[in-house]
Amino acid sequence: MKKGDVLARLEKAGIVAVVREQTETHALKAAQAVVDGCILGLEITFSVPNAASVITRLKKMYSSSSEVVVGAGTVLDAITARFAIMSGAEFIVSPSFNLETAQVCNLYQVPYLPGCMTITEMQQAMISGVEIVKLFPANNFEPSLIKSVKAPLPQISIMPTGGINLENLLTWKEAGAALVGVGGNLFKGVSENDYEQVQNTATAYIKKWQQA
Repeated sequence: MKKGDVLARLEKAGIVAVVREQTETHALKAAQAVVDGCILGLEITFSVPNAASVITRLKKMYSSSSEVVVGAGTVLDAITARFAIMSGAEFIVSPSFNLETAQVCNLYQVPYLPGCMTITEMQQAMISGVEIVKLFPANNFEPSLIKSVKAPLPQISIMPTGGINLENLLTWKEAGAALVGVGGNLFKGVSENDYEQVQNTATAYIKKWQQA
């Protein structure tokens, strides 16, 4: 899969579900529930036990789908990035920018979405081949920040992550977010094994995203 194809699929998905569960089983079922609810971007964080196994299983499960895109999150170093890529991750997400991780992702032509807060960090990431920057934690900022960043960097694509909910989702999109990462409140119900609730919440998110 070419890097450009994955980036296009991510932007088409619009919402990336950040799966950060306490067990491998919960993570797998939570991911399936959001896909059933029509959120097609999946970020399996490496805080999940056996995250690589979850990625491999999801890739196999959705091998016939050209729309579901599975990546790895909370990737803190280049070694973990390569491990995730070898396990099938189609994109890599980090809470902060790491040059060695960017280089590994460039080598394998896998999109790298690092967390950045300042224009300096964003510029450094872009110089290193990053095409989508994760604004993280987004709940520390107002959506208007995107316009401020795009003034000097009009070519940047930004994925706000952290604190994104149904109430502010459209505000972020209308402010210029290329896509968003959604975690916590998307997965209410997982601890009670209520995956129907997760599916319904995912559907509510994607319907709202498509309104704008």
